Amino acid sequence: MKEQPSQKRPLIYYGGIVVIAMLLLNIFVFPAILQPRVHEATYDQFVKLVDEGKVTHVSYEENMMVFAAADEEGRPVFYKTGVWPWDEKLTQRLLDEGVKFASVIPTQASPLMSFLISFVLPMAFFFLMGRLLMRSLNKKMGGANALQLGKANAKIYIEAQTGKTFQDVAGQDEAKEALWEIVDFLHDPGRYGEIGAKLPKGALLVGPPGTGKTLLAKAVAGEAKVPFFSISGSEFVEMFVGMGAAKVRDLFKQANEKAPCIVFIDEIDTIGKRRDNGGISGGNDEREQTLNQLLSEMDGFDGKKGVVILAATNRPEILDPALLRPGRFDRRIPVELPDLQGRLAILKVHAKHVKMEENLDLTPIARATSGASGAELANIINEAALRAVKMGRKAIAREDLEESVETVIAGYQRKGAVISDQEKKIIAYHEIGHALVAARQKGSAPVTKITIIPRTSGALGYTMQVEEDERVLLSREDAMRRLSTLTGGRAAEELVFGQITSGAANDIEKITRLARAMVTRYGMSSQFDMMALETVSNQYLGGDTALACSPETAARIDQEVKEIIQSAHQMARDILAADQEKLHRLASFLLEKETITGEEFMAILEA
Repeated sequence: MKEQPSQKRPLIYYGGIVVIAMLLLNIFVFPAILQPRVHEATYDQFVKLVDEGKVTHVSYEENMMVFAAADEEGRPVFYKTGVWPWDEKLTQRLLDEGVKFASVIPTQASPLMSFLISFVLPMAFFFLMGRLLMRSLNKKMGGANALQLGKANAKIYIEAQTGKTFQDVAGQDEAKEALWEIVDFLHDPGRYGEIGAKLPKGALLVGPPGTGKTLLAKAVAGEAKVPFFSISGSEFVEMFVGMGAAKVRDLFKQANEKAPCIVFIDEIDTIGKRRDNGGISGGNDEREQTLNQLLSEMDGFDGKKGVVILAATNRPEILDPALLRPGRFDRRIPVELPDLQGRLAILKVHAKHVKMEENLDLTPIARATSGASGAELANIINEAALRAVKMGRKAIAREDLEESVETVIAGYQRKGAVISDQEKKIIAYHEIGHALVAARQKGSAPVTKITIIPRTSGALGYTMQVEEDERVLLSREDAMRRLSTLTGGRAAEELVFGQITSGAANDIEKITRLARAMVTRYGMSSQFDMMALETVSNQYLGGDTALACSPETAARIDQEVKEIIQSAHQMARDILAADQEKLHRLASFLLEKETITGEEFMAILEA
């Protein structure tokens, strides 16, 4: 039977249970606790106590008489005895002794018990209900405690706790060199003071996600052996106005007390956005107050104390100019995606923590992961380790690393996917079309693998090409070769089957993006020459673009983009039409094997 997930009940549900429990306790339990104990006594004992003047109250009930008598210390003790109707002098005797008659004898419980039940218990109940309510509100407010809203939630590490040094950071040599001066200053501030140099108050780490900005900040603290304060920019954003600014003040107060130290603010764009007056609040909202307080604190503290502010962001273009001026964030340190040597160094750093086969060369993996960040490379090593365990190996083999690269790039294999023979044939010709067009063009990246096994990313197959050398420039000829290779899949479908399918959807997106960039940004246009027609924003988060031209110019851009794509498409058709025999042989071989290597592909192509 399928287990149903438990539903979280609202706070009022539990509050209602507690209220009902309190009512039941008041009705059934507390009266029994407060009711004093009643002892049994014989009638002659009752008469004796009356004669001794110890009886104070008497109450007649049905076939029973209850009376109170004082003990040796004068405290009332309660008794019950039978009624003797022939004792006619009893009433007069009781009156003579000053005994009071009552329908119910007034009882007196323990003062301590009465205090606990009537005062302490209700107070404890309301206190607990208040705590539950505050906890519920705390969760809804994102973890902010109303009693600690002015406190900075910075995590404080000392050198021994960070455990990171520059040896743990690979592939970012330029960034480490720029940060080393800060470390050296914190080690020996006197040497810089002699010449009159001041420590930079702040350094802004800028780069794509996963490139190691946070790791670099921790490494600086580890190298300098000073306290390290770490806080996210989102933790300054509060529900109540003024609380974010209070957190900034508290953070810098703690930093001054621990100086020399390093304060790291991650995702500073959360509070450091450019100020404007277009908001509903007239530019005086909580976020701007927090930013103003941050600017004020950075101006106010003495750089000679050795307090360094490090910040990280993926969106430097939206930061307020006042935050970036000299005297605040004096340095802007790029933390870019690693190059070939950087990727190799990162793979080696993460390979130290896993068992690998002896003499396993990581260079092919570094070549195949162009454009990967440090976090993605770490994930590749981890995926390879997981696959090695899954395959029953004691160490990571080369095929584990190769498969992990494909897993990170294209997802896991969909071994259970059901594809008809006809569609599998179309996919095979599509992928061979890409590979054949690439191989027949000089200067194209060599084909290293072709597969028609579907992946969880949605790809029904793919052709992998790996550059022999790291390239940083793209010529117009390179761009046209890349476009032709991308159109090769659709061209093969048209040539062999006389029809087109949706299998080229991803290719079409890449083709259009590249062809448009050639016209609007790269200056590879015959009509517009070196004219910038498009602006790029969020360059580290996908690179969103926006046209910066008139509608008439936009129409001309579309026409030229169309002509470039048509030219590349025709080039691919011509290459495949001239080599149909190889196209059919390679497609049949791929259908049989499902996955072939670049060496197998070239062996058939050159046969």
